[in-house]
Amino acid sequence: MNRVKSANGLELKDRLVAINRVTKVTKGGRTFTFAAIVVVGNEDGIIGWGLGKAGEVTTAIAKGVEAAKKNLFQIPVHKGTIPHEQSARFGGARIMIKPASEGTGVKAGGAMRAVLESVGITDVLAKSKGSSNPHNLVKATIAALCELRSPLEVAKVRGVSVEKVFRG
Repeated sequence: MNRVKSANGLELKDRLVAINRVTKVTKGGRTFTFAAIVVVGNEDGIIGWGLGKAGEVTTAIAKGVEAAKKNLFQIPVHKGTIPHEQSARFGGARIMIKPASEGTGVKAGGAMRAVLESVGITDVLAKSKGSSNPHNLVKATIAALCELRSPLEVAKVRGVSVEKVFRG
């Protein structure tokens, strides 16, 4: 995992993925709380996600942003897309992401779109199968992005030049 040590000096933009209202029934009545899933990113290869729970929506979002800033990853973004195809799963959510040519745009839905746009990917093809639970989709998408290897890394491991990696 390519963890980022601190969020200091980073221009992170937060993005709300989902809000869930949770009801706890007690003998005194119903108590409502809110759970917010938030994704933060600098749109240049750094991404993080967080979950905030509170009695009010704004507080839950603020807590989610703070949690996301403590949970950052560095992702290799190559010319606005990803370096290679990747799939991942988390719980019941299965996802697949493919690099796309320039001008394609982000072909992804819901929670996946928020993650991919926050990391700075502009052209990608993505598909989610199985569960559409936003919690698991966000975690599966970030897991897939963390498994990506940059062309420079692949060239180092193979002991060849970066140009030779692209020629195949």
